[in-house]
Amino acid sequence: MNKPRHAPSVLEAFPVKKGELMIGGIPITRLADRVGQTPFYAYDRQKISERIAHLRKHLPSEIHLHYAIKANPMPAVVQHLAGLVDGFDLASGGEMHVALDTGMSADNISFAGPGKSEREIASAIAAGVTLNLESATELETAARLGEKQGIKPRVAVRVNPDFELKSSGMKMGGGPKQFGIDAEQVPAVLKCIGELALNFQGFHIFSGSQNLRPEAIIEAQEKTFALAYRLAGDAPSAVYKLNIGGGFGIPYFPGEQPLDITPIGERLNDLLEEKAKQLPGTKVVIELGRYLIGEAGVYICRVVDHKISRGQVYLVTDGGLHHHLAASGNFGQIIRKNYPVLIGNKMGSSETETVSIVGPLCTPLDILADNMALAKATAGDLVVVFQSGAYGFSASPHHFLSHPPPLEVLI
Repeated sequence: MNKPRHAPSVLEAFPVKKGELMIGGIPITRLADRVGQTPFYAYDRQKISERIAHLRKHLPSEIHLHYAIKANPMPAVVQHLAGLVDGFDLASGGEMHVALDTGMSADNISFAGPGKSEREIASAIAAGVTLNLESATELETAARLGEKQGIKPRVAVRVNPDFELKSSGMKMGGGPKQFGIDAEQVPAVLKCIGELALNFQGFHIFSGSQNLRPEAIIEAQEKTFALAYRLAGDAPSAVYKLNIGGGFGIPYFPGEQPLDITPIGERLNDLLEEKAKQLPGTKVVIELGRYLIGEAGVYICRVVDHKISRGQVYLVTDGGLHHHLAASGNFGQIIRKNYPVLIGNKMGSSETETVSIVGPLCTPLDILADNMALAKATAGDLVVVFQSGAYGFSASPHHFLSHPPPLEVLI
């Protein structure tokens, strides 16, 4: 049997009382009773608030902090964040409705993503949301629909830079990409925006995500500012906003360490001093998703069977990849790694067992944990998957094999 792989120290983020994990100050068994069913996602609002406060402490006060709703679009979560952040960034018309329902000013909402439909573009124009243009076609569509409405659309250019965020989980810029307009093509697009007399807002330059190396993020930010200065010379008007993306990651797997944002904040102070000379009056936006919400969320399911197959112990649960695709290893992982997982109602138990945790689906891909040393569990015990606040519920195929979907609660 392989050597067990243990969960990283991020599990210490939630307190334990009388052997039970506490989520939002509530013992996990009581929380499950309160929700009324398993599986479910639970998000701790206090942890979200603490993460925002941490950022405010270490980043320059001039930075405008935006939440990327794609990370977790649960309306209650977005409403909570509306009182903590300076704006929202969207990736769909559905997210736009969630954002506008919070009362956030449309002036502080932007809409990115390739392939926006005419309906989405028209809705964004009518709402006053800034369209981050991903192509010349989107520019033409926005101009036509704006003219039809009698509104000058607010537009920014999403730039596909000629560099990438090194060591990022997903590279969103550099080389051929479906995202944004290649940097070398941007001057022509800016000229067209001027000729069409659209309401030019600025640039969105996003080069990568899920990065735990501050030096890589700093390097990308330096290159982002330099690129913005170069492109600003062709802008049809002053650059009102510069969205420099985010890329801040969270630790998921053994050996990963939390991102140290202190050096990022320190270097940003210098970059903003230079920005004041190069682009005076330009607002600088940092757009974050998983970093704000990822560690504040857990996925909870219940053990329904403890079985042994040729010496391997399996905990079969009522949850699985249809609820949490990322934890199953089927959401971008090349080599499957375990998310941090524990038995939430048996914290500190001295009786352990090496197990694999699987769901009820008829596929060998339905694995939530493989070969992990955990407290010995039986039917009725609660499995907790940590680091589940982002790209969990909304990124999973709930209809796969027609099992019931999970619930979501903000605690």
